[in-house]
Amino acid sequence: MVGKIDENWEFETRLLNEGAYFRLETTNPEALPIHMSTAHNVNDLADLERRYSVSGYCYNRNRNPNRTALNELMTCLEGGEASIACSSGMAAISSAVIANTKAGDHILSDRTLYGEAIEIFQDILEKYNVETTFADFNDLEDVKSKIQPNTVMLYTETVSNPLIAVPDLQAIAEIAHSHDALLIVDNTFMTGALVQPLKLGADIVVNSLTKFANGHSDAVCGAVTGNADIIKKIYNLQVLLGTQADPFTSWLVCRGIRTLDLRIKKQCKNAAALAAALEKSPYVKKVNHPSLASHAQHEIAEKEFGPYYGGMLSFEIDEDRDKMNLFLRSMNLAHYAMTLGGYRTTLSYPPLSSHENVPEEERLKMGITNGLMRVSVGIEEEEDIVNDFLNALEIAYGTDK
Repeated sequence: MVGKIDENWEFETRLLNEGAYFRLETTNPEALPIHMSTAHNVNDLADLERRYSVSGYCYNRNRNPNRTALNELMTCLEGGEASIACSSGMAAISSAVIANTKAGDHILSDRTLYGEAIEIFQDILEKYNVETTFADFNDLEDVKSKIQPNTVMLYTETVSNPLIAVPDLQAIAEIAHSHDALLIVDNTFMTGALVQPLKLGADIVVNSLTKFANGHSDAVCGAVTGNADIIKKIYNLQVLLGTQADPFTSWLVCRGIRTLDLRIKKQCKNAAALAAALEKSPYVKKVNHPSLASHAQHEIAEKEFGPYYGGMLSFEIDEDRDKMNLFLRSMNLAHYAMTLGGYRTTLSYPPLSSHENVPEEERLKMGITNGLMRVSVGIEEEEDIVNDFLNALEIAYGTDK
């Protein structure tokens, strides 16, 4: 019997078995425990079959209590039927896409995406005869014109990275479904706390939980959410590819999501204030944030997720590298980081980060210029954030350097 100690065992054997199992009841702890075990023991084959029948815990790659908790939390957050937690946002994207395509299929993707998502379509799927065409998802006629008879999937982001464009998800979903295609939406920048794409017609939602959902810049994780049948299909692939989230990361992200609603709404408020201030700056050429009346999709954004327009923005400044470097060095509160969505304000430079591997000619066609800065706004005091940016701009661009 599992857990029974034989008093006749040798010392070395007892060291391996004493304290291996809880003797007192451990149910319903106030804080979710971390289940790091790679396996859960069973008493006999009947017990094993019973575990299988209820999708219980046997082996960590298949199921883990912390991953189950995160799956349940993500299903609630995104308003779906089921979820899987993945080892990263890219694992979530690749698992969702690969599970729903085969050789000879066609994907229609938004042209402005996270750069490595584009690489999945162009560098990986192309090898397996899955073709991808890119369209401007803010131009519905362009989307319609590029649908093919073998189009099985449309792919976009709730808010595009890094240009902060906002597609009309309901209209895109209608186009996809009229051609029997799935709509996959990356909701990383907004999260289900601000908008639930599944309720706007999306079939699958992917998230990089590394970003706003976890919010503490200390865990790499991803998730896929949708209806139960779709998620079961992706889960079966995940088990084979080994793209599951580990227990400790799952625990960290669960803890982070508990405060998501509080954090992201303040981040939205701060981002809107910073966007308004930057738009007035004589040193800024353009600001991209849906809260601004000047934003091309302001009305769509207001319909889909107003009054909270997200914690991400981008803006264009002079492409003079020396001045850009001085601007970055002059920041006191905000700092450069190769990630986003944390509780502190950070900024990055897409041509050398998210879109570094996109050829410059293609990147410029997307509108990602060599003067574009992307900002992830944190939960600091609004005035401190605004002053930090304005002061750094004044130092770098206010005089002839």
